Amino acid sequence: MNKRPIIERMLRESENIWQRYLNHPFILGVANGDLPVEKFRFYLLQDYLYLYDYAKVFAHTLTKTDNKEIMSLCSSSINNILNGEMKIHKGYMSRMGISKEEVEKVKVSLTNLSYTSYMLNVAEHGDETAGLAAILSCAISYEFIGKWIKENYPKSVNHEFYGEWISGYSGEEYANANRKIEKLMNRLCENINENQTQKLIDIFVICSEYEYKFWDMAWNMEK
Repeated sequence: MNKRPIIERMLRESENIWQRYLNHPFILGVANGDLPVEKFRFYLLQDYLYLYDYAKVFAHTLTKTDNKEIMSLCSSSINNILNGEMKIHKGYMSRMGISKEEVEKVKVSLTNLSYTSYMLNVAEHGDETAGLAAILSCAISYEFIGKWIKENYPKSVNHEFYGEWISGYSGEEYANANRKIEKLMNRLCENINENQTQKLIDIFVICSEYEYKFWDMAWNMEK
């Protein structure tokens, strides 16, 4: 039996990667408000594509279980992604003059494709805990970044363009949704063996590294 909750171990083993997020020029640009709009525009389009596959990871996870709590969490998360996060993206894209036709024509970047392919493979071939491990890095790291920006750049939430993004990911509603997934993950993994635990931690760490690569992709506007 594990002495420490698996979420705590996941965060500990990915700590160095997450600290690198805070020094990334894309994140710092959002924080101080001087990120070139064309880079955020590129990010929005790629993240819009990412979110479709992210929702599919929840869908795969849902099919792996008869646990009503997991099924409810996954179904509500899919709804929140498709009608919450993507709605915010659509609002931003509308303000930037991005048409529906342009969204439909955008090609997924190689980094984005590699990341989502990895998550979908994990969710398809693993059990429900593997799917949740793949999901959690993105979910919690955005909260981590949003709260760090808000704390260290308090005026950032008032930025006419990036403020909404920062407020969303640093807000209590987003944090509360993450705590539900974390508590569920800790409970599901209470009695698994060390080998199983480490495999789930490895998934989380790999996805954390992919998150860093995603910020790189956005900053460099990689095709």
